[in-house]
Amino acid sequence: MSIDSVNNHDDRHLNPNNDKELLLKRLRRIEGQIQGMVENERYCVDILTQISAAKSAINAVGNMILENHIRGCVKEAIEQNEDDKQELIDEMIELMVRYSK
Repeated sequence: MSIDSVNNHDDRHLNPNNDKELLLKRLRRIEGQIQGMVENERYCVDILTQISAAKSAINAVGNMILENHIRGCVKEAIEQNEDDKQELIDEMIELMVRYSK
């Protein structure tokens, strides 16, 4: 199973343990900071420095989602003894490989 096939699971959604509003707030802040710098024609080095900080901030948001996925979706699947445990394990391995790049 490829990670792309996960995107086709209409029955799977953002784990409710995630604070959706907090995630959206953080993502808007990240986007806004860089966009504002470009709109204000800030110095290239300053924009690139902010992009570097944004990458770290995006990773932090991703880590929050990943942690809640493991603590919620994965744990629930294991507890419910779902038939697709191997598929879930394969999905997690592929996700970790892709996410760590």
